[in-house]
Amino acid sequence: MAVLRLSGTLDQVTGDALQQAVRHSLAAEPHRLLLDVSDLRVGDPIGLSALSAVACQTSDWPDVPIVLCGASPETEAAVQAAPECAGLGLAPDCEAAIAEARAEPEPPLIRLRLRPVPDACREVRQIVVQACETWHRSDLSGTAALIATELVANVVRHAHTTMEFTFGLRDGRLRMSVRDGSRRMPKPAAPGLTSPEAAGSGWCETSPTRGA
Repeated sequence: MAVLRLSGTLDQVTGDALQQAVRHSLAAEPHRLLLDVSDLRVGDPIGLSALSAVACQTSDWPDVPIVLCGASPETEAAVQAAPECAGLGLAPDCEAAIAEARAEPEPPLIRLRLRPVPDACREVRQIVVQACETWHRSDLSGTAALIATELVANVVRHAHTTMEFTFGLRDGRLRMSVRDGSRRMPKPAAPGLTSPEAAGSGWCETSPTRGA
């Protein structure tokens, strides 16, 4: 769980800063993100759109519930009046939101660090297949293992850094991510039909797994 405390006036200018701060907090993929807005004032509807944009972006990925804590009556009314803010939860204060979150069982989540070596692909495949079996989602183990292999292979092939692999289950949906230590921005490529990127990883084995 993560708590982000906000203060000042939310308008068109500060809305961009808010979105960046929220994205930074979501990058760690907490089980829940609490936004303490007790000292925040919504200056105009454009500022409110920053909150709605965040809610829309996180509804698919990383699928982390966002709760506004301590919203003033004016802010709460503005949020409830905006259909696009339907994905945002409300709590009277962060203490109440934390207590509610602790009362709920945490969704299963696996985090592990991997070295940028070809064996990392085999290791992550085994972990994904075992987790899918444990979570009673063996029907997705083959697809999930293939995706995990390709994500890890990209780090092995291009970033050459230690990576953090995250794999979890929330509301019946599998979610995974890989974070490397490279400072370079990824560049889209158009691989040929015979290149490793098109045919599968040339650095890591991609033999079929159970459930494939």
